[in-house]
Amino acid sequence: MSQSVAGTRNLYAVLGLTHRATSAEIKAAYRALVKQHHPDAGGDDDTILALNAAWEVLGDGERRRRYDDQRGIGAAASSAAASQAEAAAAASETGRGARRAAAPRRGDKDDGLLLAWLQQVYAPIDRLLGQVINPFPAQLRELAADPYDDRLMEAFCGFLAQSQAKIEKVEALFGSVPCPPSARGFGLSLYHCLSQVKDALQELERYTMGYVDGYLHDGREMLREAKQRRSLLKQERRRLEL
Repeated sequence: MSQSVAGTRNLYAVLGLTHRATSAEIKAAYRALVKQHHPDAGGDDDTILALNAAWEVLGDGERRRRYDDQRGIGAAASSAAASQAEAAAAASETGRGARRAAAPRRGDKDDGLLLAWLQQVYAPIDRLLGQVINPFPAQLRELAADPYDDRLMEAFCGFLAQSQAKIEKVEALFGSVPCPPSARGFGLSLYHCLSQVKDALQELERYTMGYVDGYLHDGREMLREAKQRRSLLKQERRRLEL
């Protein structure tokens, strides 16, 4: 959306909110209105475009802050939740960086190090990835019965939230101990797998916000490819047996 549109329209009013709304309230209002006005439910394209334009700005902490600054309505109050989230994310990343920096360097040919990494890093990561990838088809089938049913959508969103928490654990595990040089290729494939699952969850989250089928399709395909990559990793893991 152009800055001129943002400057002339009250995006909060589009969502039926005031500038004091929290991020959670903005998200809930957007989701409810998209569901109400979606063309599949008898709505119209213009309303959906207006709602998407409002979400594009107000759903992003930094863009919301700039929008509030332009309108002079007090960015500090309106983006407090977003700032806290950004600070928490930065602190988490700093902690991971510190762990990487503090990780001890060992010999490249230390078989004991490789075995320890496979047991302490790869094994729990693989288990957590399986807990996200394997239940997804059943979760999707349940939602497909009626995507506009609040109860079914709430259950699907709960699955996504739990999956995101698992992926955060996966990222922390991956950064906790350096991958041994003798398994660098394996470690890179593992990183690609977890990144693919993370991206898939983001696409699926976008789908729950606006019922755009393209996001659902992309998220489903990413998880399908991640499942295949995880299977190949299991085969490669057996070849790494000491």
